[in-house]
Amino acid sequence: MSLDVVILGVFVADTAYRAKRQPRMGETILGNSFALGPGGKGSNQAVAAGMAGASVGFVTKLGQDPFADMALATWQKAGVTPLATQHPESYTGAAYIFVDDKTGDNAIIVCPGIAASISRSDIDRHKQAISQCKVFLTQLEQPLEAAEYALACAKKAGATTILNPAPAADLPTNMIALCDYVTPNETEAEAITGVKVVTAADATKAAEVLLNQGAGAAIITLGENGCLYHDGTSPVHVPALNAGTTIETTGAGDAFNGGFAAALAEGKSPLDAIHFGTATAAISVTRSGTAPSMPSRNEIAILLGH
Repeated sequence: MSLDVVILGVFVADTAYRAKRQPRMGETILGNSFALGPGGKGSNQAVAAGMAGASVGFVTKLGQDPFADMALATWQKAGVTPLATQHPESYTGAAYIFVDDKTGDNAIIVCPGIAASISRSDIDRHKQAISQCKVFLTQLEQPLEAAEYALACAKKAGATTILNPAPAADLPTNMIALCDYVTPNETEAEAITGVKVVTAADATKAAEVLLNQGAGAAIITLGENGCLYHDGTSPVHVPALNAGTTIETTGAGDAFNGGFAAALAEGKSPLDAIHFGTATAAISVTRSGTAPSMPSRNEIAILLGH
């Protein structure tokens, strides 16, 4: 069975704490709410792509614990095929998420658990799925070497390759050249290119650095200001969509990337796929949580007026 989209990444259980501010070192404060739910950039993106209508496979490693059970249940609900192995010697990933009650902004600590040991041999185990997919997407929560190797395998097989370079890291010089699309946000773009991104003009400069490093195209996501797409001809600023009151921005980038990958896999043009990803993200921020906030195909179509 060939899949539309294959994603390499990490699943973590999100433990989300809402409070008026973060505690200082040595201080204990009372929070306003707590939620436990499925997360991890790669897993969130797989759920977003699956909910958006693509057939999706997710390559990762899990422990054998309640968080692994949560992962498998989450993927089943979203129609995601688990390309995952389970390992009793370590734990399934987990994340601490602080959410500011006033703004919805967040600060996060991720512990990938067993997924921190994803290696070339894990990629080789799922090489057939990676080689046969239409679109391959990865981020940087698992080891960099595994991400680079998987991108190379997918590129060689003719898949469209997407790198969401999050969290920001020093990338090997040839890694960007393996990517048809690179999708950093403002802070990640600055970390990779050295260009401080505040305006759309800054984003254009950062995109040009990525193009010079060999990317097929760059998409700099700008939060509430939409995103900047540049494929080497002329840059295009795509404004954000409004789907209602923003409740929580956690997972918005994952929603965009998952929706974008799903749309590319069904043959949409890059700009149409970006609009689709933008709509996916716009709906996701009107809900709490990461994976649970991902919209259905029908909801995305309604927002786009299709």
